[in-house]
Amino acid sequence: MIVRILGSAAGGGFPQWNCACSHCRGVREGLINASPRMQESVGLSADDGEWFLINASPDIRSQIESFGPLHPGKSRTTPIQAIFLSNGDLDHCLGLLSLRENHRLVIYATESVRRGFTEGNVLYRTLQRFAGQVTWRTLKLGVEETVLCADGRQSGLTVEALAIPGKPPIHLEGLVSLSDPELNVGFRFRQCTNGRVLAYLSAVGRITTSVFEGLADADCVMFDGTFWSSDELSAPGFLEKSAEDLAHWPVGGQRGSLAMLSTITAPRRVLIHINNTNPMLREDSTERKIIEAAGWSVAWDGMEIRL
Repeated sequence: MIVRILGSAAGGGFPQWNCACSHCRGVREGLINASPRMQESVGLSADDGEWFLINASPDIRSQIESFGPLHPGKSRTTPIQAIFLSNGDLDHCLGLLSLRENHRLVIYATESVRRGFTEGNVLYRTLQRFAGQVTWRTLKLGVEETVLCADGRQSGLTVEALAIPGKPPIHLEGLVSLSDPELNVGFRFRQCTNGRVLAYLSAVGRITTSVFEGLADADCVMFDGTFWSSDELSAPGFLEKSAEDLAHWPVGGQRGSLAMLSTITAPRRVLIHINNTNPMLREDSTERKIIEAAGWSVAWDGMEIRL
């Protein structure tokens, strides 16, 4: 399995367009040891021929252009077979609108994510105008199933959707049940030939038994690295909400994910979906050193892992 990180930042990217915090200003002006990052999206393939995307960020066009294997081979074609949506957040699905010119768009999602996007998002009407273009494939929680290419061929991968504590996307707040387990999911992708597993959980509101079960025996873990601390947005006055309020469990501290996941033994452990305020973005920061000492890596755009 080939896993290619196309974008490693949280919504807004890094630097964020409307932010002049020390990180965003610093990376713009070359004052800090950090690299710009596009918004989270990941490509994976069993054979370097057919590719699948996890989430379609607003930066999807630039992400496709940055990675040759996603370029069209001839005429108007694409090696992208399908997109997996982990939830209905706009920074995970706005890129679908940029893919509207494809002859066929296959989307894997739970029924709740599909319904929230198609019924609660007026932008979906743009895709609806292309008759027969969008095919939805429904994911059932806890069921490992074969991943199919756009034309129905087997891809060499399987996927299992995992119920992960989270929250509804902003455009659905107050309209859906907060207890719906299908609104936010993680994924376990398995390579059929060698059994290697990628566990992908980029939005984790709480670390529960279901989270540990999703990470168990994985060869590579990609985990929510949005915030280092609970007060990362509230302390500087950006937002009067904690990391937990936004359904992203912080990485640092005694109760942070780094400490709570210390028993996870996957050979590759990567933090992804990193907010522009997160000090781990600085390659020479104390937080980065703590992460690396614990055996984890911080994702970057263009990072590639082969399982």
